[in-house]
Amino acid sequence: MNDFTDPLDTSEVSINKKSELPLVWFLPLIALLVSGWLIAKSINEKGPVITISFPTAEGLEVDKTKIKYLNVEIGKVTAISINEDLKTILITAQMNNAADRYLNKNTSFWVVRPQVGLGGISGLGTLLSGPYIEIKPGNGSKEEHFAGLATTPLLKDSDEGSHFILNTTNLGSMKPGTPINFHGINVGEVLSHSLSEQADAIRLSIFINKPYDQFIRKNTRFWVDSGVDLSASADGFKVRTGPLISLLSGGIAFRASPEDTIENIQPENSTFPLYDTYDLSTQIVYQNTLKYVMYFNGSVRGLAVGAPVQLRGIAIGKVTDINLELDKKTAEIHIPVTVELETDRIQEINNHNNISDKDMITQLINKGLRGQLQTGSLLTGQLLVDLDFHPKSKIVLSDNKSVYPEFPTTASSLDEFTHSANIIMDKIAKLPLEDLTAEANKTLQSLQHTSKAATSMLVTAQGTLDTADQTMSSAHHVLSTLEPGSTTHYELEQLLRELTQAASSVKQLSDYLEQNPNALISGKKEQ
Repeated sequence: MNDFTDPLDTSEVSINKKSELPLVWFLPLIALLVSGWLIAKSINEKGPVITISFPTAEGLEVDKTKIKYLNVEIGKVTAISINEDLKTILITAQMNNAADRYLNKNTSFWVVRPQVGLGGISGLGTLLSGPYIEIKPGNGSKEEHFAGLATTPLLKDSDEGSHFILNTTNLGSMKPGTPINFHGINVGEVLSHSLSEQADAIRLSIFINKPYDQFIRKNTRFWVDSGVDLSASADGFKVRTGPLISLLSGGIAFRASPEDTIENIQPENSTFPLYDTYDLSTQIVYQNTLKYVMYFNGSVRGLAVGAPVQLRGIAIGKVTDINLELDKKTAEIHIPVTVELETDRIQEINNHNNISDKDMITQLINKGLRGQLQTGSLLTGQLLVDLDFHPKSKIVLSDNKSVYPEFPTTASSLDEFTHSANIIMDKIAKLPLEDLTAEANKTLQSLQHTSKAATSMLVTAQGTLDTADQTMSSAHHVLSTLEPGSTTHYELEQLLRELTQAASSVKQLSDYLEQNPNALISGKKEQ
């Protein structure tokens, strides 16, 4: 038997039964891992859920309205419902995890919509994308419930400058957004207004941009710039104009005093008065003043509080009060006018004895210094108090009930003229006008008779002249027939000469009476 080995013997062959996972099953696994990672990432990126209350939900939509900060999306609206008070709406928003640090107690939210105002057009980008909610981070503790702003805040986080307070008694057209001008440049705006604690003034919170806030110094003056300022005073009419935007919406302007240096820059939140007009802001406040009361007998119509008190045309004070007093015991009416003399306006020289201002005023009064009402402007009819010397005027004081000393006065020029006119009219009224009229009528009648007589005389004289001319013509004819050199010729020639002279005299008299008929009464004027 032959030994034969089959090369294909499989008795010792073992089969490997290990299974292999198909590659197709890796796809669901990868998708599962990616989904889990995305879910984990989404959960990790999600921030807190907050609620915001707004007056209206106009333009807001769920899952569409974004919440942005510096134009970067940090959240979106997820629900809109009506608040429990039934007056506002409640916005529920899902914020990003990065927005968690912005959600503090003083954080502000508002809706950005297209707005058209005097300052320009804002929010144009929302015409296509729709309104969105803007956020302005604030400080404080963490918060999840917020009250949204009804209007867009005026300041942005990028705005640099300083806040100040203005005090006024009349709000007028001042409102948030009212511009503040410095030499015609818009440098700030009004942020808000509130009533003072004593309820006697209105406090305006304003913001001045850098670098113009450095001009808010110790003596800086603010005034209401209404665009057109028309005022009438004892000096007449004054008209000032401001920027066009101030004419439409009102505004505030300020100026810095040239005397203020950079060391006088005021700190933030300093308080300043707001004057009603530019003229009031230019008035200098004097510390050393003297108050007196003046009594005027005549009418004070046209005299107003603030009217100037002048000494020979130079203002040294103003009227501070005008009252009306009735003495029930004597039934007399008095008009006390309180004036404030600003003695710092008067430059002192040779004050060797250190005489006080009050003593100096007393000396001037003893020398005849008196107060007198004068018309400051014929156009406005405004009066002023003029101080001048009237040495002949005696000091006549009234029963002064005021706390201030009395300053003697004298009648105004108009009162004196009226008094003199009344005296003249009284004298005229006492004249016997009826008797004078009768005598005048008689005189006129006599003049009429004299005029008629003069006319007759002139007619007679003219007739005489005509007759004389005829006689002379006849005499000349006779004279020509006589023999020259005879006695008759000579005598007739002499007679003709005398007749010619007489006719010439009558002619001159006739001409004079014709030109001066009153000569028959008054006689001939001496040459």
